[in-house]
Amino acid sequence: MTLEDARALDANDPLAAYRDKFALPEGVIYLDGNSLGALPKATPAALADVATRQWGDRLIRSWNEGWIEAPQRIGAKIAPLIGAAADEVIIGDTTSTHLFKALVAGLRSNPERHTVLSEAGNFPTDLHIAEGAVACVPGARLKVVAREDLAAALDEDAAVLLLTHVHYKTSDRFDMAAWTACAHDAGALMLWDLSHSAGAVPIDLNGANVDLAVGCTYKYLNGGPGAPAFLYVAKRWQEALASPLSGWMGHAAPFAFEDAYRPAPGMKRWLAGTPAMLSTAALETALDLWADIDQQLVATKSAQLFDILAAAGDALGLDCVSPRDPAKRGSHISFRHPHAYELTQALIAQGVIGDFRDPDILRLGLTPLYLSHEDVWRAGEILCKIITSGSWKDPRFSTRFAVT
Repeated sequence: MTLEDARALDANDPLAAYRDKFALPEGVIYLDGNSLGALPKATPAALADVATRQWGDRLIRSWNEGWIEAPQRIGAKIAPLIGAAADEVIIGDTTSTHLFKALVAGLRSNPERHTVLSEAGNFPTDLHIAEGAVACVPGARLKVVAREDLAAALDEDAAVLLLTHVHYKTSDRFDMAAWTACAHDAGALMLWDLSHSAGAVPIDLNGANVDLAVGCTYKYLNGGPGAPAFLYVAKRWQEALASPLSGWMGHAAPFAFEDAYRPAPGMKRWLAGTPAMLSTAALETALDLWADIDQQLVATKSAQLFDILAAAGDALGLDCVSPRDPAKRGSHISFRHPHAYELTQALIAQGVIGDFRDPDILRLGLTPLYLSHEDVWRAGEILCKIITSGSWKDPRFSTRFAVT
């Protein structure tokens, strides 16, 4: 693809207008929105309003002026992006916390089954949380197997199948409907982590008959660092399952101040602590950008951006570990290289921000709302110059930072 080809795609891009809704630094091509999304221009004003008016002026009155309903209201804004009903999603806490709730609830729902099954190489926090969850349920255990062994491992003891929809390293995407059906055929609940899916690829939880799902909002949804995560519980399970974190916000009558816990109906029972309103406001502002966006347009542009970088990688002889079929991947592309860390740092020094995943993956995020085709084409050209010139060999690029 030529620069002129990339510009022609930009001229006909139905999502091009969204680029101006984000605060993008001059001279930076940001290919790390799959790790931390860019700042929406409307967010600073929203945060200032929460701090100065809602908190500073209205004080505690703001709880009765929109704060207390925020987890359900904002969950309803996420629902269309993941194929859920408005009353099947809440936000609050972290992805890890929601994952713990869902796993323990799933294990306790069927005492005859004891196994949480997951994939080796899943995102580490998912496996770490699963270890903690099974420790809280007598007799429960975590079974981790290679992807190709998952179907055979779904036996009569499987209580929950925990999978990440889009793999954080390779961008491999599971067939959600097929694997959910596989879990159900085995008598297990299906729990999906959508952290690299929401806002990146079309999702239809209800269409796939999914039981439970979690996901973060600071990647493609641009909610900001540490933004509240979301939890989905299918309506058919909302009264049958119980959250193991019985906090007062999940109580049926929190301001009755009862000693004993009574779970609230529906999704409210999955709340635990007080919502963090500053980060919650930032997330809501970001989600308002998505109100009229066609997810298929996002998927189409993501595929175009991928093809541009994949072609650049092919010309350089790089090992692309991401699937070429857009239906089988998310919205990032990963190259394997023995000096992937140094390449990542050399790119950053040239204004192309991606990230590194140990031990040898250069990972580049493709966020269709604010990346142009020309951006991605230029990133490929810069990668070519770094590799062909050998500039990545500069010793300063081998210094390891705490966050890679």
